[in-house]
Amino acid sequence: MKPSVSMKLELLLVFAVVLWVDSMPLSSTGRKKYNKLLLISFDGFRWNYDEDVHTPNMDQLVQEGVKAKYITPPMITMTSPSHFTTITGRWIEDHGVVHNMMFNSTTLLKLTHKNTLKRSAWWDNGALPLWITAQNQGLKTASYFYPGGGVNYSRQAVDRSLVEAEGHPDANETEWRQKIDTVMGWYAKENFDFVTLYYGEPDNVGHRVGPETEERRKIIGQIDRLIGYLRESIQKNNLSDHLNVIITSDHGMTTIKKSPAVKEIKLSEYINFANLTHFDMLDYGGFGMIRPKEGKVQEVYDKLKNAHPNLTVYKKEEIPENFHIAKNSRIQDIVLIGDLGFNLNSRYIFYVNKGDHGFSNQEMDMKAIFRAFGPDFRKNFIAEPFDSVSIYPLMCKLLGVDPAPNNGSLSDTQAMLVDYSDAGGHAGRIQTSVSLLVIMMFILLLL
Repeated sequence: MKPSVSMKLELLLVFAVVLWVDSMPLSSTGRKKYNKLLLISFDGFRWNYDEDVHTPNMDQLVQEGVKAKYITPPMITMTSPSHFTTITGRWIEDHGVVHNMMFNSTTLLKLTHKNTLKRSAWWDNGALPLWITAQNQGLKTASYFYPGGGVNYSRQAVDRSLVEAEGHPDANETEWRQKIDTVMGWYAKENFDFVTLYYGEPDNVGHRVGPETEERRKIIGQIDRLIGYLRESIQKNNLSDHLNVIITSDHGMTTIKKSPAVKEIKLSEYINFANLTHFDMLDYGGFGMIRPKEGKVQEVYDKLKNAHPNLTVYKKEEIPENFHIAKNSRIQDIVLIGDLGFNLNSRYIFYVNKGDHGFSNQEMDMKAIFRAFGPDFRKNFIAEPFDSVSIYPLMCKLLGVDPAPNNGSLSDTQAMLVDYSDAGGHAGRIQTSVSLLVIMMFILLLL
């Protein structure tokens, strides 16, 4: 029996309604249910640290999830600046955390890294970290030792935060597992949506004995065992279908070059600090800054510019734009960068670290790891290298959070997701809508 015109019109109306509903953003029809997210950072885990160690659990993650060839941290390859770029999606010149140590070049204040972790004045510069943005959109978040998680942002705190104390041991494997147990409880028993978890290794071992050592390989094996424990804990807490995990790092590590193999950089051989400088941030790896005395900027620059073949010196206004640091007021008048492995010694050479970082983010030794697994990630997927600043929009996508202004790009990471939709989650819906439109046109032709 041939359908009547009225039946065709009714069918057309049904398709029109379906097309209209399908094209609506999710926020108009109710919030989609998103999976939970765990971000784990292993400080100083260089991109290739697992290549000379037996790591069965990390190897399994490659089969069950995503591995990026490497990621590139921001230019100042230090713990706090890099971690804050990850959690805000902002370049260092925008978020203002330019060093591990809180300082004031006018008052000459300098605080240790661990003490800086508790100072809101160092972190709260207008760039909102993901904890706060997610909380403002109804999610429940927590930070376990993650840099920046223990302070207030516009008087707003992370829902739950634990801050690492000065002298806290970093390599205790039993405590590592206890931290996993605690975080799993936050998800399973208290319904947290987003947690950041920080471990201080393999950074400490890399500093103390160097990256090309048996001790470093041993700590990577310990990390691998922890990842195995993490996977077991996820299953035990029935979170396998509801929790995405990102494992990453803030920077790599390189061996420090020492005399007599090389001529080390000692800046006091080229400038008189007492006569020419008001403030400096030196003796801290491959990145340093100097604030000369009034009227002495050019003199300091001229004396240091060609002083050592493995030293690069910039006046603030000369810093390359792609460093993304120059526009911040905390960057001092003179910026110094040592070649890979050359520490910036100021007045004396008393540097004891066998390994360090802070060198250019273009050096392969400064690149970091990225692994991911969970229900929203593809399996057995190798991703091309990308900038760590783009982890932020990826996390927003996974959590269903509208991102704050950021410098990252979802296009750097979206191929690793099962759902290829854009940041608003509409790509697959658009494709379906087009198909429905074609069907409607066909029906119109039949009328």
